Amino acid sequence: MNVSLGMVLEAREHLKGVVHRTDLVPSKPLSNGEYQVYLKSESLQDTGSFKVRGAYIKIASLTPEERAAGVIASSAGNHAQGVALAARTFDVPATIVMPEGAPIAKVKATRELGATVVLHGTVYDDAFAYACKLQKESGATFIHPFNDPMVIAGQGTIGLEIVDDMPDVDAIVVPIGGGGLAAGIAVAVKSLHPNIRVIGVEAAGAACMKASREAGHVVTLDSAKTIADGIAVKTPGDETFEICNKYLDDIVAVDDDEIAQTVLYLMERCKIVTEGAGAAAVAAIMGHKFECRGKVAAVLSGGNIDVTMLSRIIEKGMLKAGRMIKLRVVMEDKPGQLTLTSRIIAECGGNVVQVHHDRSCVELGINHALLEVSVETQDRDHAERIIGEIKRNGFSLLA
Repeated sequence: MNVSLGMVLEAREHLKGVVHRTDLVPSKPLSNGEYQVYLKSESLQDTGSFKVRGAYIKIASLTPEERAAGVIASSAGNHAQGVALAARTFDVPATIVMPEGAPIAKVKATRELGATVVLHGTVYDDAFAYACKLQKESGATFIHPFNDPMVIAGQGTIGLEIVDDMPDVDAIVVPIGGGGLAAGIAVAVKSLHPNIRVIGVEAAGAACMKASREAGHVVTLDSAKTIADGIAVKTPGDETFEICNKYLDDIVAVDDDEIAQTVLYLMERCKIVTEGAGAAAVAAIMGHKFECRGKVAAVLSGGNIDVTMLSRIIEKGMLKAGRMIKLRVVMEDKPGQLTLTSRIIAECGGNVVQVHHDRSCVELGINHALLEVSVETQDRDHAERIIGEIKRNGFSLLA
C-alpha cells in the first residue's frame, strides 16, 4: 500500500485530542540575515518524541481480533514509548524488544506505560530480528517503527502542521533513521507544495538512507555507530526508501561531534533539551551541510536523552569549545605548590571544578607530584592565558 496525502489527512483527524499540536517557534540564536530558523519540538509530546503519532494510527487501524492478540514492536526507545502509550489507550497488550544498550530512561518509561520490555542485541537491527521471531511465535501484530504505510502517514501529520502554520516555509529539515518521519513529511509536504525543499539528515555513523540512495537500492550498513541512538539504523525500509528517494531534495550527514555540540547549543541558547537524533536537523543547519535560505523549519524529533549521556555531552562539548580544560601540572612535592597553582588559576579568572593530587605518579621523579585539575574557562583564548601563566610560574604540563 502506497502512502497518499489522503492517508496523512485522515491520520490528522484521528490524532486530534490524542497528540499535542506542537508549535513552530522562531529561533533568533540560529537565524541570520540569509535564513530564519523555526523549531518544531516534538520532544513536547507526552512520550517525549514524535513516534506516538505513527504508533497510534497503526494500532487504531487494527481489527478487534488483532488487538486482542496484542502487538509487538522493536525500538531503540522512542517508538517503544509511542507503541506502549497507544496500546494502553486501546487496552492492547504490548511487548517491546529493545537493544541491551538502550537508554535506561527510555526502558523505564516504556515499562511504566504498561508494556513488557525484552532487551536483546546491541543495536536496533538485532532487536528487530528478535521481535520478528517473537511475533511469529505469538501471533501478535508487529508495529514497525518506520516501514509501515499507516505509521508513515501518522508521522506525516507533522508536515501538515508545519505548512499550516507557515505556508511560505522554504525548507523543512528532518532527521532520518529508518526513514518513517522523513517519508511521511515528504509525502504530505510535496503533495501540497512541491516547491518546498525537504532535507533529510542522518548520523554519519549510520547513514543508511544516503548510502541506499547513492546505490539506487536499499543498502544494509555493516554497523550503525552514533550517539544518536534514535537514528542508529543499519537498513532503511523499502517503503521509506522508495518515498525518500522520490521526494527528498537532499540527504546530508552530521558526525557525533556536531550532534553533541548542537545538543549543548540547543540547551544553552534555545532552552530546549533534545536527544542526539532530535538535534540532527539543527546540526545540519549549524554545520552548513546544505544551502540554507529563507524560512527553514527544523524538526526536533525527540528529547529522551539519558542523563548520563547528557552529562558526557556537556563535558565533552565544553572541552571541545575551550570552555573547560583538564590540566596535568607537574610540581615539586613541597608545601605551597598547590596553593600557588590555585591562585594562578583564580587570578586568571578560571574556576576549578575538580582536583586530584597524585604523589605516586610513576611518570615523575620522587620529589615531584602531579596535579590533575579541571577548570571552567570562558573560551579557548582564556584557556591559553591560564596555561601560559602556569608555565610562566615555573610549572610544566604533561600531555
